[in-house]
Amino acid sequence: MFKLRKELWFGFSLMALIATAAVYMMVSVPVITNGHIGLLMLSLVVVAIMLGFPTAFTLMGMGMLFAYFAYHSGGQTAGGAMKQTLDLMVQRAFSVMGNDVLISIPLFVFMGYLVERANLIEKLFRSLHLAMARVPGSLAVATLVTCAVFATATGIVGAVVTLMGLLAFPQMLRAGYDVRVSAGAITAGGCLGILIPPSVLLIVYGATAGVSVVQLYAGAFFPGLMLAGLYIVYVVVLARIKPALMPPLTAEQRRVTLPEPLVRVGATQDRRALPALLQALKGRRNDGVPAGYLLRQTFIALLPAIAFAAVGLWSYELATRTAPVEAESGLQQMGVDTAPGGGVAEPPGGGLQEPPLDGGGLKEPPAEGGLQEPPGGGLQEPPGSAAAPAGGGALAEPPGAGTPAAPAAAGGVAEPPGAQAARPAASAGEVAPALSAPRGYWIGLAVAAVIVLAFYALLSFARLEIFKMLLASFFPLLILILAVLGSIVFGLATPTEAAAVGALGGFLLAAAYKQLNFGIVKESVFLTAKTSAMVCWLFVGSAIFSAAFALLGGQELVERWVLGMNLSKTQFLLLSQVIIFVLGWPLEWTEIIVIFMPIFIPLLDNFGVDPLFFGLLVALNLQTAFLSPPVAMSAFYLKGVAPRHVTLNQIFAGMLPFMGIQVVAIFLLYMFPGIGLWLPEVLYK
Repeated sequence: MFKLRKELWFGFSLMALIATAAVYMMVSVPVITNGHIGLLMLSLVVVAIMLGFPTAFTLMGMGMLFAYFAYHSGGQTAGGAMKQTLDLMVQRAFSVMGNDVLISIPLFVFMGYLVERANLIEKLFRSLHLAMARVPGSLAVATLVTCAVFATATGIVGAVVTLMGLLAFPQMLRAGYDVRVSAGAITAGGCLGILIPPSVLLIVYGATAGVSVVQLYAGAFFPGLMLAGLYIVYVVVLARIKPALMPPLTAEQRRVTLPEPLVRVGATQDRRALPALLQALKGRRNDGVPAGYLLRQTFIALLPAIAFAAVGLWSYELATRTAPVEAESGLQQMGVDTAPGGGVAEPPGGGLQEPPLDGGGLKEPPAEGGLQEPPGGGLQEPPGSAAAPAGGGALAEPPGAGTPAAPAAAGGVAEPPGAQAARPAASAGEVAPALSAPRGYWIGLAVAAVIVLAFYALLSFARLEIFKMLLASFFPLLILILAVLGSIVFGLATPTEAAAVGALGGFLLAAAYKQLNFGIVKESVFLTAKTSAMVCWLFVGSAIFSAAFALLGGQELVERWVLGMNLSKTQFLLLSQVIIFVLGWPLEWTEIIVIFMPIFIPLLDNFGVDPLFFGLLVALNLQTAFLSPPVAMSAFYLKGVAPRHVTLNQIFAGMLPFMGIQVVAIFLLYMFPGIGLWLPEVLYK
C-alpha cells in the first residue's frame, strides 16, 4: 500500500503542477485570447486522462465543448454554433472512417492475437536458450531475442511482457539470475514491439502526420535491430564482468533429450550427427530403425546444405544475368555507329552528344547575300560515286553505300544502304553473352561455405535436436515476418494487403500447431475488435480535439512561442523529445501521438526536419517512456504475473540501465540519420 500511495502522490503532484502552470498562464498574460483558452483545454485534457477518464471520449467531449465556445465567441448565435459544432464532429468522424491506412490495424492485431495463442513462444524460448547455452547470460539473451521475434509477430507490448513474465522470469530466477537484470530484460524486450515493424504505433503516426507507413516501416527496421543488438551486447558484457548476476547454465540445464530411435543407432549428446546417420543408412548399424525415419533425419540435417546450394545457384544466376537484345527495326538513327553485338554504340562520354554550338542555338547565315548556292552550281555527288571528284565539299555517302539497299518489307520502310553490313543480324529475344560473376559474389559464397562447413563440423545429435526445435518454432515465425514485412518494404503489397496475408498466416500457424479452435478464434476476434475500436475512437476524438485547438488559435500560439525562441534545429529536436519523454510518464503512446503530434508536425518545416526522421525519434523516445518510472506500463504488466517476493522497486531498478541504452540509441540515430533513412532512400527515392 505504501508503494501505491507514493505513486498516487506523484500523480496528484504532477496534476497540481499542470493546473498551477495553467492558472499562472491565465493570470500572467495581459489579455486572455482564444489561443490561451486552447492551451487551457490541452492542460485540462491531460489532467482528466490522468484522473482515469476514457481518453477517446475525453478528447471528443472537450473538443466539442471548446469548439462550441470558439464558434460562439466568433459572433455566431448559440444555435448556429451548435450546428457548426455538430457538423465538425460528423466531418471529422467521416474523415477518420475514410482513412484506408487504419484498415491494417485490426488485421495486424488479429495476426498478433492468433500467434500469441498458438503457444509458439514457449517452444521458441526453449529452443533459443538451448541454442545459446554457452553464451554468457544465455537466458537473458534468449529472452531478448524471443521478445524481439514475438514483438515483431504480434506488436502487442502487454501480451509479450505478460507471457515472458510467466515463462522466462521463473526460469531465470531458478537459474540464479538477479531479479533486477531478469526484470529489465523482459520489460525492455517486450517494448521492442513499439518500434520494430509491423508496429501499430508507426501506423498511427503515419496516419496522423501524413507520412507513408511503408517508408516508416523501412526506416524503423535498422533502428529496431540496433536497439535489440545494444540490449544483447549489454547483457553479454554484464554477464562476462559480473557472472554472479547471471550464472552460466549447468550441464544438466543444457542437456537435450534424444529420441529413442536415434539412441538405438548409437546417438549420443556429442557424437557428430551427419556421419552417424549416413552410416546407419548404409545398414552397418540401424538396429531395426526404419529407413524412412533415418532418411527424414538425414534430410533435416542436410537442409542447411540444400539451402546453401539453392541460394548460391539463384544468386549466381542473378549476378550473371544479362538483358535480352531487342530486335532492331528497319530504321536506324543516322550518325550513330552500331555495336558489334548488334546494338547501338554510344559515342565516347556516354549517351548521344549534341553538336557543338557557338553561343547556343542555331546561327544565322552570313549577312552577305543571304543563302549561297553550293560551289560548282548545283549539288555535287558525294565522294566515292562515279561522277564526284575526290575531296568534294558535299555530303559524303555513308560507309557501305556500295551495297545494294535492302528491299522494303510489305507495308514497311526500306533500310538505308549499308544498314545490314553495319551490324550482324539480331533476332528478337536474343541473349547477349553471359557476364562473369563479380568478385563480391565469390567472396560471399566462400564465407557462406565456411559457415556451412563449420555448422556440420559442430553438428552433434544434441545440436540436431535443437535445430529441429528451431525449425518448429523460430523459422515459421521468421517466414511469416519476412513475408509480411518483405512484401511491404519491397512494394509488393500495401500495408493493408500485407496485414491480410499476415492474419491468414497467423491463422495457418495456429492450425498447424493444433491450437486452432472456435474458442481461440472467438477470443482473438473479440480482442481485435476491442483494440481496433479503441484506436479508431481515439482518432475520432483526436480529430475533433485538434480541430477545436486550431479554431481557438492554440496551434498558432504554440508556433509563435516556439519560433520566438530562435531555436536551432538541434535545440528544437531536443526540446520536443524532452517534452515527449515527460509526457510518456502519465500518458500512453496512443494519447501522445493523437494529441501532441498534430501540434509538433506543423513546426517541422520551419526547422527543416524530415517527418519520417522525426517519427523514428518519437518511436524510440516512447519506448524510453515505457521504461521510465514511476508510470512505466511494462513494469505493471510484469508485476501482475511476477512472484510475490519481486517488488515494483526491483523491476524499476532493472529497467533503468535499459532506459539508458535507449537514450544512447536515440543519440546514435540523431548523429547518424542514415541508420533510419538509408533503406527508405535506397528503396523509394
